[in-house]
Amino acid sequence: MAVIDASSAQLETALAATTRPRGRWRVWVRTWVPAGMVVFILAICFLGPVVLPIAKPTGGDVLESGLSPFSSGHLLGTDSNGNDILSRLLYGGRASLEVGITVNLIGLVIGGGIGAISAYVGGIVDTLIMRGLDVLIAFPSLVLTLAVAQSLGPSKRNTIFALAFFSIPAVARIARSSTLRLREMPFMQAAQLCGSPWWRILLRHITPNIGPQLISFAALGMGIVIVTEGALSFLGLGIPPPAPSWGNMIFDGQQSMSATPMEVVWPSVALLITVLSFNQLGESLRARWSGR
Repeated sequence: MAVIDASSAQLETALAATTRPRGRWRVWVRTWVPAGMVVFILAICFLGPVVLPIAKPTGGDVLESGLSPFSSGHLLGTDSNGNDILSRLLYGGRASLEVGITVNLIGLVIGGGIGAISAYVGGIVDTLIMRGLDVLIAFPSLVLTLAVAQSLGPSKRNTIFALAFFSIPAVARIARSSTLRLREMPFMQAAQLCGSPWWRILLRHITPNIGPQLISFAALGMGIVIVTEGALSFLGLGIPPPAPSWGNMIFDGQQSMSATPMEVVWPSVALLITVLSFNQLGESLRARWSGR
């Protein structure tokens, strides 16, 4: 019997030794690789134009239009208007990221606050708020976003408003469902019995506990917002030219794709890598915080 127990213990030790590095490697790949990519994308888009010796994104020389990559003074070449593609790629990424970050911050603050307050108060207030949000969610968000952007006109501010307006209901529902699970827990009841005001309970007890779910959802939402902003800019309803955006860069490049195909390739690749990085980061954070 002792021999069997010893063999079992040795087997468990061997299995733990073989699975632990693999588990660490999996966590490293799932979390730190996309996180590193996100940090690199943010750094290159926001700091790159400041520290790199690149030209301005607009006002290029038409005589230098259509230059191939690795041309003198133009690492990625120039577009059909003579503008430096690398410069427009970085400035366009900055614009797309600014839209995504601002939209998600608005959704987290307003939507998270509405959902948490609705679930905590409950009753008729919760019913009225949720039914109003259900009406917004019932409509196709992309169609309504196009309609709102068309009515407001193309600009970065209007694009942020149109996208934020439809990100609030989704965040509010997640915040509400998380708050409903917390509301009946012993520490919440203890805080209420101690006479803590509702705003203090929301800030000190509810917000830290629903924060991880909202942050992981925001990371996933970044990819959706960036793609939607690119679609609006491609259709001429987002960031208007000559200001660069990955969406309007793709639109401008497809008109002269036979002459300057890289004008479409570079923003498309940047958009793909950025969205995949944020999506993978959001999935890894959600799995990590849910204990999977």
